[in-house]
Amino acid sequence: MKYHKIEKELFIKNRKNFAAKMLPSSLAVFNSNDIYPIGADSTLPFQQNRDLFYLSGVDQEESILVIFPDCPNPKHREILFLKETNDHIAVWEGEKLTKEKAFETSGIKTVYWLQDLDKILFEIMTQCDTVYINTNEHYRANVETETREDRFTKKLKDRFPAHRVAKSNPILQRLRSVKDQIEIDLIQNACNITEKGFRRILEFVKPGVMEFNIEAEFMHEFLNNRSRGFAYTPIVASGNNANVLHYIENNQECKAGDLILLDVGAEYANYSSDMSRTIPVSGKFTARQKEVYNAVNRVKKEATKLLTPGTIWADYHVEVGKLMTSELIGLGLLDKADVQNENPDWPAYKKYFMHGTSHHMGLDTHDYGILTEPMQANMVFTVEPGIYIPDEGFGIRLEDDVVIQETGEPFNLMRNIPIEADEIEEIMNK
Repeated sequence: MKYHKIEKELFIKNRKNFAAKMLPSSLAVFNSNDIYPIGADSTLPFQQNRDLFYLSGVDQEESILVIFPDCPNPKHREILFLKETNDHIAVWEGEKLTKEKAFETSGIKTVYWLQDLDKILFEIMTQCDTVYINTNEHYRANVETETREDRFTKKLKDRFPAHRVAKSNPILQRLRSVKDQIEIDLIQNACNITEKGFRRILEFVKPGVMEFNIEAEFMHEFLNNRSRGFAYTPIVASGNNANVLHYIENNQECKAGDLILLDVGAEYANYSSDMSRTIPVSGKFTARQKEVYNAVNRVKKEATKLLTPGTIWADYHVEVGKLMTSELIGLGLLDKADVQNENPDWPAYKKYFMHGTSHHMGLDTHDYGILTEPMQANMVFTVEPGIYIPDEGFGIRLEDDVVIQETGEPFNLMRNIPIEADEIEEIMNK
């Protein structure tokens, strides 16, 4: 791994918190992700199942975690099953976790090789009544591929049909949405790496560069700072491309007078950052571009203040809609008649600002969190309003990542990343 070692105390605490939510006489099982094939002998780069990583810190394939708080054998209350390493694997693939290294990483003392799984699993399943299976119930999940977790669950239910089945996901949705300070520090590091990339491209962009040249500059900075790369597929959208919300082709020339909407973020140690900035190709905004830019920035600042403990996500978006409506009227994009005659299910402002303002952030860019439950301190949210005007050939989105505080305004993890229009112009024209 490129990232520095994470303190195992984080994962010990996460398992303790999860175990405290489990039913009596129950165990939970978590599987690593597969290495996904492309064709021939080619594969996609491995990325760990976020739940397994959250609970163990183990970041390699063919790994299984078992949590069984009430096991009569204290040795089996926490178990890791790992792929057995050997000299051949070390030569061809690199060093894998030994049992000693696995303990240093996770704090789990009992580590078996996978070849012992069937025997140990049978023993502990006879000692419990309920088994927690891990399913992906994120509100944006759309999974068509059968995962390693899915295959394991099928075999488990087939082999042990008399056991009650419970879901890990509701527990994890609540636990993962509230961050430990170690996690916040990791996200801060990802944001700091993103800042370095953004400052690099502010000095690089000029008329004639290609969108993919900008993407490459970000990647250069990310890799040089121990990031695996982008936390999600980057958006580098010049001109009218910015009005395609998930434009990822990044293959067009950046032309004088246009704006570039950048939605990029570095990952660090599997934790995400998520930044949006909009900059002028020529280093200076036109009067109209700056007018719209400042309107978006005002909405972002006011929306950020609304992220406080107890806030309900849906109510928050209603309030942000009111802020945006006022700005759009001021820009001459809406008038009072548009608002009076609007469809309550699709308010007038949605013509120019059609996406949500905030989502949970963490191990996943769109992280776990139950949106119908009140916000809590130490939740990390994005704040990302935008105004998109195809008729004028540009779109603007601004986005920071913030931590909700017990009192006062959220703490901005991207506070050092330039965002004011004048500051961006100043840096680009040094």
